[in-house]
Amino acid sequence: MKKDNSPNQEFLFGKRNYMIMLIGIAVIALGFILMAGGGSDDPNVFNPDIYNWQRIRLAPTLVIIGLGIEIYAIFANPKK
Repeated sequence: MKKDNSPNQEFLFGKRNYMIMLIGIAVIALGFILMAGGGSDDPNVFNPDIYNWQRIRLAPTLVIIGLGIEIYAIFANPKK
């Protein structure tokens, strides 16, 4: 009879923490998707859409909110 002396393997975070992390990653990804685009095919033509509110205000705000969600997911108590 072989006795297993290894401790019980346990995840660092709980299921709730991982769900919050996935939500944070989705918010960050949405921010980067909204930040993309607005360029021009011709380098001699300026496209003013690069400075619209979506790319200047909304997208960076979503990325920062997503990072805040990630920090909360790390510090959230997995036992609750």
